[in-house]
Amino acid sequence: KADRELVLEAVRKDWQALQWAARPLMADREVVLEAVRQNGHALSFAADPLKADRELVLEAVRKDGHALSYAADPLKADRELVLEAVRQNGHALSFAADPLKADREVVLEAVRQNGHALSFAAD
Repeated sequence: KADRELVLEAVRKDWQALQWAARPLMADREVVLEAVRQNGHALSFAADPLKADRELVLEAVRKDGHALSYAADPLKADRELVLEAVRQNGHALSFAADPLKADREVVLEAVRQNGHALSFAAD
């Protein structure tokens, strides 16, 4: 579980293998990026500093907008990143920072993907 090469190979086969990796490997950008490229939910197993890595989180939300829920709070206020997330999954609007829930373009993109996303928009 602490052998980087072994964990990287396991993650290449199945992103969920990341959850059994040793903690230092959950903080290894290359290992986590390999998992995130398969499924955005892999971000949930990443160490906190990687949840603040914009490029890595962007990759995650492109695979699954719901991955925004695992992102560090400052990234939930990143307009471009949130737009990517809601284009992939309208429900990702629920995880966006409040000012973006009031941003017409962001909300429009979210409801285009899923009409129910309107429920997450600011009043």
